[in-house]
This record gives sequence, C-alpha cells and structure tokens, in this order.
Amino acid sequence: MSFIFKSIDHYQLAPPKNTEDQSRKFFTEILMFKEVNKPRSLRSNGGLWFESGSIKIHIGTEDNFIPARKAHPALEVENLNDFKQHLITKHISFTVDERLPGANRIYLADPFGNRIEILEWI
Repeated sequence: MSFIFKSIDHYQLAPPKNTEDQSRKFFTEILMFKEVNKPRSLRSNGGLWFESGSIKIHIGTEDNFIPARKAHPALEVENLNDFKQHLITKHISFTVDERLPGANRIYLADPFGNRIEILEWI
C-alpha cells in the first residue's frame, strides 16, 4: 500500500453552542475570511464554514465546550505587520513569539479562547 497526504482540506474549531454570530463576526471582520454555504446535507448539523484563498475553517459547536489552548491552526499571512496593525485597530490582543527560526509569528484567541497562530516566513 502506498499513499501520500496532499494537503489539509480544512481545520475545524469548536465554540460553545449558540455562538454562531460571534464566530461569524470574528472570522469575517477580524480574520477577514469569507463565509461560505455549507452543503445542504450538512446544514442541520449547525456551525459555519469560512474560506480565505485555499484555507478553509469549519466551525462546529459543542455542548460541553472546552477551548483548545494548545492545539491550533497555524495560518500563514503575507505582511504580518499590517495584520498586527489591523488587530490593534480592532482591539484584539495577541502575543508575539520569536522562538521559531525563520518566522515572525503571533498567537491570538478567538472569542471563545481557542488558540490561533498567524505566521509569516522570512
């Protein structure tokens, strides 16, 4: 048997139940992703889907929600400095992490405490 993984199709994050409006605002206004329609066959599951370029993030709510403070998506950005200024303008806090050689990166959290890494390779 021979197979090769090609790419990540999407990353799923979980917020608490009934927080779709907060997720929508964060992903469209803060991260500047576009909301896309879920297939009709999956809409009854709830949640939301977002895309930016080839990056897809799915939001699926959980009854017994616990934020992912360590596990996280790492999103590559072009011009991290502009993105940091955007976050400052939107009053979103972030942490700079200079420990990864060859990368500028920051961490922020969605409104529910899930960790998100944003990095730019230099």
